[in-house]
Amino acid sequence: MKKKIEAEKEINLLDLIPIRCVDWKKNKEGLVILLKPKFKSTFSKKYIISHLKRPFYKVRLDAVGSFVWENLNDTNTVQEIAKLMQDKFGEKLKPLYDRLSIFLQHLEKNKFIKYKGL
Repeated sequence: MKKKIEAEKEINLLDLIPIRCVDWKKNKEGLVILLKPKFKSTFSKKYIISHLKRPFYKVRLDAVGSFVWENLNDTNTVQEIAKLMQDKFGEKLKPLYDRLSIFLQHLEKNKFIKYKGL
């Protein structure tokens, strides 16, 4: 049998819309803290998490990461977020697109975000 080979379409990161997948909160300084659950299974949530003092891993973001996270509103594309970053931080973030793409890759790898339509 021959397998069908599907032509992979090229995906442009700048056109994607990131969606948050975890809860979060702000600390006293206004920086974002991501709350990643320690367990995902139903059994663990029901029987183990209720007995833990801290059922979440806390991931603290810096000022730039917090700014990006707050602008992940299910409507902004990566390109729009990059423009907002350029307006706020200016030349401090050179190379802007490289830094943003690496940050978003880390968020996706750790299942903090996913992309709409993928």
